[in-house]
Amino acid sequence: MSLPEIKFIAADMDGTLLDESGRLDPMFFELFQALDERGILFSAASGRQYYSLLETFKPIKDQMMFIAENGTLVMHQDKELYSCVIDDHDIAEIIQAARSVKGAHIVLCGKDSAYVETDDSRALQEISKYYHRCQSVPDLLEVKGPFIKVAICHFDGSQEKIFPTMNAAFGQTHQVVISAKIWLDVMHAEASKGAAIKYLQQSLGFTYEQTMSFGDYLNDVEMLKQSYHSYAMANAHETVKQIARFEAPSNREAGVMHIIKQQVLG
Repeated sequence: MSLPEIKFIAADMDGTLLDESGRLDPMFFELFQALDERGILFSAASGRQYYSLLETFKPIKDQMMFIAENGTLVMHQDKELYSCVIDDHDIAEIIQAARSVKGAHIVLCGKDSAYVETDDSRALQEISKYYHRCQSVPDLLEVKGPFIKVAICHFDGSQEKIFPTMNAAFGQTHQVVISAKIWLDVMHAEASKGAAIKYLQQSLGFTYEQTMSFGDYLNDVEMLKQSYHSYAMANAHETVKQIARFEAPSNREAGVMHIIKQQVLG
């Protein structure tokens, strides 16, 4: 298996493709065109909302794949290819459990919009980074689905403050994933970035060996496992480094672009 035979590349966004300020290197668009000319499909694979990703990749939005909301929604040319929704009854239980965690801020994620009930200005500023379509509502339990994810933010740390409660209640029945230092996601049991990539492998006809992926945090684990050419960023969580087959330079050094230029485009 030679690297020029790679057909699909997926990259996480925050802490991976984006720099420490959350910016995309402008040179990425030139690199993307080189991949496109070789018939290599590129996907952003992120916990971010689809509409947030569209804004970042606006010049090439019709050419690339989007694995959004941690793999619960896959979009291409504004068409849904795959989604993984949560039962409405489960959504209500998840919201109620998250409300019990003092200091937690909940984002209820639908396919077309996100919803919040907090009026905390700091939380709203943080949420706006990742959810470009977001509505404030009086009560999340009154919003109609379908829903693909419940994201929870806690400024004192998701692993310390949110994970114990949510994992105890839903760890056996749902995916409870620490997606960043202050973010945690609860999703359908079968949902992950890896499950989304597996669907694309089967539907588009490329293989595990033809798949390359890049990640830095715990929500990237399944994606890396579904890719032979799996790269943990130098700045990645230690667990991610143990799972990935290779290591890329940090996001501060544009590590994703460096590896693609070196190993794929040559």
